[in-house]
Amino acid sequence: APWCGPCVAMAPHFERAAQQLKGRVLFAKVNSDKNPLLSRRFAIRSIPTLVRLDAGREVARQAGALQLGQIVSFAV
Repeated sequence: APWCGPCVAMAPHFERAAQQLKGRVLFAKVNSDKNPLLSRRFAIRSIPTLVRLDAGREVARQAGALQLGQIVSFAV
């Protein structure tokens, strides 16, 4: 959500991780205010939250803002 300070702070790191892992990992951002059904589907209780999916199944979850290296480590 645009009002979320930690989300805004993490955004450049998220973008760089997506560029760094392009072709290996698909990154997607979801605005929880505009997509409440998806937020409920994935039980998002705080933002930012990263959810790692493998073949459509959740395999990892991390709440809170992360730096570039942490995002990359989480994603691979």
